[in-house]
Amino acid sequence: MKRRALALMLAGVMTLSLAACGSSSNESASGTATETASEAATETAAETGEPAVESELVDGKFTETRHITVEVYDRGNDGGSDPTDNMYTEYIKQGMLEDHNVEVEFVKVPRWTEVEEINNLLAAGTAPDICLTYSYPTIQTYADMGGVLDISSYVEDYKDDLPNLWDWLGETNIYWDVDINDGTLWAIEGKIADNSRINTFIRKDWLDALGLEVPTTKQEFEDVLIAFRDNASALLGDDASKMIPYSVSYDVGWRTATLIESFIDPGISDKEFFVNGFDDRKLTQNGTKEAIELVNKWYNEGLMWDDFALYGSGDTTEDDNMKAGYVGAFTHNWDYPFRNGEDSINANLQRNVGEEAAFIAIDPFEDSNGTHTKYVSSTAGDRKIFFPSTNDEPLASMLYLDWISDPEHIQYLQIGDEDVTHTVLESGAIQIVAATGDAIQNSGMNIDYTITCNGLHLADEEITDLSRAYSYAEVDPALVQDAYKIAQTDAVPAKNVKTDTIEAELNIGDTLSNKRDQLLDQAVIASTSDFSDVWDSLMADYLNAGGQAIIDERTEKWEAQFGSSDMLP
Repeated sequence: MKRRALALMLAGVMTLSLAACGSSSNESASGTATETASEAATETAAETGEPAVESELVDGKFTETRHITVEVYDRGNDGGSDPTDNMYTEYIKQGMLEDHNVEVEFVKVPRWTEVEEINNLLAAGTAPDICLTYSYPTIQTYADMGGVLDISSYVEDYKDDLPNLWDWLGETNIYWDVDINDGTLWAIEGKIADNSRINTFIRKDWLDALGLEVPTTKQEFEDVLIAFRDNASALLGDDASKMIPYSVSYDVGWRTATLIESFIDPGISDKEFFVNGFDDRKLTQNGTKEAIELVNKWYNEGLMWDDFALYGSGDTTEDDNMKAGYVGAFTHNWDYPFRNGEDSINANLQRNVGEEAAFIAIDPFEDSNGTHTKYVSSTAGDRKIFFPSTNDEPLASMLYLDWISDPEHIQYLQIGDEDVTHTVLESGAIQIVAATGDAIQNSGMNIDYTITCNGLHLADEEITDLSRAYSYAEVDPALVQDAYKIAQTDAVPAKNVKTDTIEAELNIGDTLSNKRDQLLDQAVIASTSDFSDVWDSLMADYLNAGGQAIIDERTEKWEAQFGSSDMLP
């Protein structure tokens, strides 16, 4: 009955916001008042005068078997394992049954159409018991309609039964999204273990072939792109017409992130960053227009992939161009060319071009201070884990989150079995090796299963540090080390700005995200003379469609919370 009633309530809501990515955008719904939130939740419990809930568990286990469903991404990897039935899902299922007498069933959701699928499942009342998303406004919208469980009482009342969850996430992540007024808690934030985000990569063998140094500034980077373009025949021979000096995708905001951030004032106030921070591509931040104007110049000078705007999310054409050896440089997730073992970009390059072919990480986008500011998520800027109100097993679901937060369980899910998915080096470092069959990990370090942990986190911190560079099969560890160091250089973690709910952000995410992508794509491909007019016209449309209302309300909510101060206390 509960599922049917909820389905009727939510049936008309099918187009709510879920941020595309990849990543993540907790810069937009963030907060600093963890201690205040925790105190509020504690006070709320104290005011009721009710005793702690008597545990349903005996030695950590239910006396009768419970059953829960858990969302897992289906990434559609060629040659990948079944995301609902493989070595890792069996490990989780057996462990949960043995330790807690809970049966676990995985429900796959297509990663690249997650927006539509999650909305459909929630509206129909058939969503998995444990769901995750990068978009908190989506959760808030369904919560306002009674479609999401308030889990504040569970994290408190069963705290003694959730030691791993509390040890790993702590109050910061657990209470990141708590409501500052009533203490409701609709979601728990997963933790980012490796807080790295974006890097720019360049073909080292092409630099060597042309006698060029690694570029360290925007101008040097542009000069290298010109050299690639002008020497296409020398670099690609008969395939010279396929030359792509610099590649981005339709998602220009994500794929030029560090360039955009280099145009933002490094001394930007917390208020300004928050007011314009609802879009993690930083569309309305001061400096973004100037950054995209530079990209527009590069496009019109033949330094970029002509057809980037034609290929949407999940399309492999761009990666195929990189693997075939046609691309000179690109900006993407910090470890992108190293992912997927034998099918990684660098591994394919070496097979298709030669052993010397490789992308290396560089740091060419200086800001006005001469540094390389990179705005990264906080450790709480990962996926938001929530329970739909159709979840009849919230305690079993909390125990699941605790179980996968156990350091030993995280370690197994990330590295698997020795001599199957990894080897142990003399130093103690774990080196990942290419897996086959149901041992294949469909996501880097199996983050689709370690949903409370994003990034390498082994049981021993020292071994974790030693192993990071060896976490990618078929990749030179030195390349990974360099990429990680660059991604961490001048990194600025997001701050948690706690205000009342920004009502203008609800039900608008998809609309604005689509308009943002169209704006950026069209601005890049516009003629140089038309750039400013195209930008201004499409920005006006974006603001009229809801962007300005969000900016105005964020300004109002900031001032209500922090008064005339431009900086967080």
